[in-house]
Amino acid sequence: MTLATTTQKRASKTPEAEVTRQPRQRDPEVTKARILEAAKKEFAKLGMAGARVEAIATRAKANKRMIYHYFGSKEELFVAVLEDVYADIRSAEQKLDLDHLSPEDAIVALTTHTWNYYLKNPEFMTLVNSENLHRARHVKKSARFKELHQGFISMLQRILDRGVAAGVFRSGVDARQLHITMAAIGYYYLTNRFTSGVIFDIDFMDKAALKSRLDFNIDTILRLVRP
Repeated sequence: MTLATTTQKRASKTPEAEVTRQPRQRDPEVTKARILEAAKKEFAKLGMAGARVEAIATRAKANKRMIYHYFGSKEELFVAVLEDVYADIRSAEQKLDLDHLSPEDAIVALTTHTWNYYLKNPEFMTLVNSENLHRARHVKKSARFKELHQGFISMLQRILDRGVAAGVFRSGVDARQLHITMAAIGYYYLTNRFTSGVIFDIDFMDKAALKSRLDFNIDTILRLVRP
């Protein structure tokens, strides 16, 4: 084989080799979303203190450097996760379009949605529990966290006002207290399902038990607001 032939073969391989060596382009938003999802699972499982950045990086198929680049620290990543999960539940509530339902139907829809959201997103409840153990130390630093909830109570108040005007709700119901009760009657059932299951000898996650509980929740909330 001549030197010219060898050189020609090497040259013919060079473009392909250069293509394979090109660095893969990353989409920062996709990477950040993947890190957030991985962090949500790790923080929900182990809490803020127990979760490890290395484990989050492995689950996200990223590396620690990228996590620190995008989020700064594990604590800031935890805040971002909390902002993300609360943004999700508030966004889901807005999609219910409750202002176009009758007052009673709106209350039933919101109560049902809250219950179903907890069932479909168990990480939400464990993350909320974790942050309450920290006395809301992390979310107090977040301007976005406070902004996420600005429209929620006013939305619930509009439903109550429409119900009073229609004569189907009593006046004087505090929208904040109603929301706390609406969340609590589903939240407590699910977060205490294991110990309560032993106490009452009931499978709290049985389909019939879940339906019975939702019916009870709806009835309870409607009794609170009706005249």
